[in-house]
Amino acid sequence: MSQVLDDLLALLTLERLDDNLFLGQSQDLGFPAVFGGQVIGQALSAAKETVAQNRALHSFHCYFLLPGNAHKPITYLVDVTRDGRSFSSRRVQAMQNGKVIFNLMASFQIDEGGFEHQDIMPEVVDPEGLASMQELQLQHKDKIPEAMHDAVFAERPIEFRPIKQYDWLKPEKSSATNQIWMKAKGKMPDDLRVHKYVLGYASDYNFLPSAVHPHGRSVWSKNFQIATIDHAMWFHRDFRFDDWLLYDIDSPSASGGRGLVRGKIYNRQGQLVASTVQEGVIRQY
Repeated sequence: MSQVLDDLLALLTLERLDDNLFLGQSQDLGFPAVFGGQVIGQALSAAKETVAQNRALHSFHCYFLLPGNAHKPITYLVDVTRDGRSFSSRRVQAMQNGKVIFNLMASFQIDEGGFEHQDIMPEVVDPEGLASMQELQLQHKDKIPEAMHDAVFAERPIEFRPIKQYDWLKPEKSSATNQIWMKAKGKMPDDLRVHKYVLGYASDYNFLPSAVHPHGRSVWSKNFQIATIDHAMWFHRDFRFDDWLLYDIDSPSASGGRGLVRGKIYNRQGQLVASTVQEGVIRQY
């Protein structure tokens, strides 16, 4: 296991303050606010601690209400909403400075058999031989202000290898699609519940920016705002995140200062393991 992956797993392991109250530390990744994936991952980690081990996370829906401070810890309050015969529901509130900055609803289910079908995985090039996101960024190091180098070029616990090439410094209009291979940098624990909340963390990377591809904008564009409003995810099949997963993304709509993105996540065997939807603000001032 790599040090950066160790650090991420430690970040997503919360301190238990009371039966349903948890404390998580924050990590400054160089964004204007705390990274949304961190709050998702920590909230799911908190919810998991209140659910029986034989019930696996199958979906969550969340809203980002206020920007979080990356230099302060976050408190997570879990409401044990329901424990039925097959399903358990949990509501999680994330708080800083006495204010709720994030709400999440999660649902857990016992293992059941049933009908099976899925979308077919698209034919794409294998991750081997593709340049990583970090390698692509380093090619443009001289064009990025030195004050931003530590944040932009820091090693990440998740490796991303994009199939679609998109120049974020000089973006050109292209299709509202994106495909990226991703996996954790190192061996993950055998507890598959951990793989789910780490994937929840990673699912916020490279997602909403796909909605601005048709408009020739990027997170680096001047007088441009991009921020997540809500995020939903469904887990269909077990997977390991220390093997490659394909994030197949498209954006069906942008309007009213908002963009919508959808994602399908496949393992290398072609199984659809998770689906995601997110809406966020995309504004040009």
